[in-house]
Amino acid sequence: MSDPTSDDDCAVRFTPPDMIKYHEASWTGLRAHIVTATQRAPFAFRFKSKQHLLIAAELVEREDGETNVDGLPRSNLRSITGKFTFVPAGHEFTGWQQPRVLTRVTSFYIDPTGPLLDPELRFSEIKFTPRLFFTDPALWGIACRLKKEALKDEGRLAHYGEALTVLLQHELIRLDNGGVAAETIARGGLSGWQQKKVTDYIEEHLSESVPLATLAALVGFSPFHFARAFKRSFGVPPHRYHVNRRMERAKELLAVPDSSVTAVALAVGFAETSSFSAAFRKNTGHPPSDFRRRSG
Repeated sequence: MSDPTSDDDCAVRFTPPDMIKYHEASWTGLRAHIVTATQRAPFAFRFKSKQHLLIAAELVEREDGETNVDGLPRSNLRSITGKFTFVPAGHEFTGWQQPRVLTRVTSFYIDPTGPLLDPELRFSEIKFTPRLFFTDPALWGIACRLKKEALKDEGRLAHYGEALTVLLQHELIRLDNGGVAAETIARGGLSGWQQKKVTDYIEEHLSESVPLATLAALVGFSPFHFARAFKRSFGVPPHRYHVNRRMERAKELLAVPDSSVTAVALAVGFAETSSFSAAFRKNTGHPPSDFRRRSG
């Protein structure tokens, strides 16, 4: 791909630029650049932006070099593979290196407003501490999953990427709190009117796929806050509740003697009878035909 920094100040700039190739993907609140060097030649880099930067070094080994982040001592570490660097918004990140291997990193550019996060977390107000060459297994797992999604030019799941974005941002809050997980305000669950509004909507759309963001918007919550509050209120996540209600509706339809299993499957949103039968058996412990005989 072409250099994404050519029209964008919110990305790491490499010099010379023609020895770096990119693969880019984006979700709400997050952009990912998968960066690969095409030759083992010296290069320099620089970054300063209103966005946070998290770099996952998949393969970085250098004969010589130097890395600088505002507020931290400079580092000449030569083996950086498997380590993160976090540069908060407004901090400058510079350096150079003589690589020993073809460098591979994934850079995540994070919107400080955290549009998917619960506003009560005040992500945009946190004065994050810069971090240079650190490890964190939980954060690494999320970064790897985001990279895998970014490489899917077709079939990329937007909701999954956004869920990972929220997890990534929560992990950054945890790190900044010295390992204490971010708290949400979903302590008391949904109020009575919120429960009714959400469940009514689910009942009206049983045969459809209902995105988490749609349900959250009904009551003015962020998706993360809503999922926590919903589970506290109903004991199961929103998706599981939706599936359970589909199966209850299917039971009602199967009790009608002249309705076929195929017709019931279509009525509750399954395009294939086999997938409906598998879901029904998983939920109830019996295939639809057995359930019909038992209810009869």
